[in-house]
Amino acid sequence: MAKTRSFTVIVYKEEDMYIAECPEIGTVDQGETIEQAIAGLTQATRLYLEELPVPEASPRYVTSIEVGYA
Repeated sequence: MAKTRSFTVIVYKEEDMYIAECPEIGTVDQGETIEQAIAGLTQATRLYLEELPVPEASPRYVTSIEVGYA
């Protein structure tokens, strides 16, 4: 039976491509849409985990902050 684990995904746009990153593993992929970027990242992460052990880490919590500046 395959193991399943949840990871953090950060998606941002650079020029005309979406970049998806998994900070816990260090994998990155890109796509023309957010969905394509995440699908590519999922595949890249799966391939990475087939070769190397899963790093143990505590869950990450993602939020936003508001900063005033001049």
